[in-house]
Amino acid sequence: MELKQNIRLSMLLALSVVLSIIESMIPFFNGYIPGLKLGLANTIILFILYSYSFKDAMYVSVLRVFLVGILRTGIFSQTFFFSLSGALLSGTAMYLTKRFTKLSIVGVSVVGSIFHSVGQVLVAIIIINTTNMIYYLPWLLLFSIPTGIIVGLISKEIVIYFEKELQN
Repeated sequence: MELKQNIRLSMLLALSVVLSIIESMIPFFNGYIPGLKLGLANTIILFILYSYSFKDAMYVSVLRVFLVGILRTGIFSQTFFFSLSGALLSGTAMYLTKRFTKLSIVGVSVVGSIFHSVGQVLVAIIIINTTNMIYYLPWLLLFSIPTGIIVGLISKEIVIYFEKELQN
């Protein structure tokens, strides 16, 4: 069972990397707000959080950030640290929300989206060494709600689909 699970998680990791790279090539709102993306790779992280475990979700999320850093953005670049902080904070927030509230997967996704933005802005303030980055936060939070809903709805359908497949 362990090997089978590792193979599945590896395939999910590869899928999340591909989604991240494709999404990074598509300017969302024509690049007016730096860092603003739909977050399709988070559908995979949510699926893992609901179908496997928090540990597996964080493992895949962090590995995705490293692999995308190596392949696309540059390892240990500013973008890398923005992504890593967002992934760590959102993953933790989604787990805690799932564990301690009665929110649906869509609500958990919105919380994750919000905390991803908060993590990115906090690290931007530290790296760029200016509190002016805080002015991006309201815009990012405004878009976190609809993007979180979209990602949550997609994740919900994926979880439902695979639960049905496992029953058959």
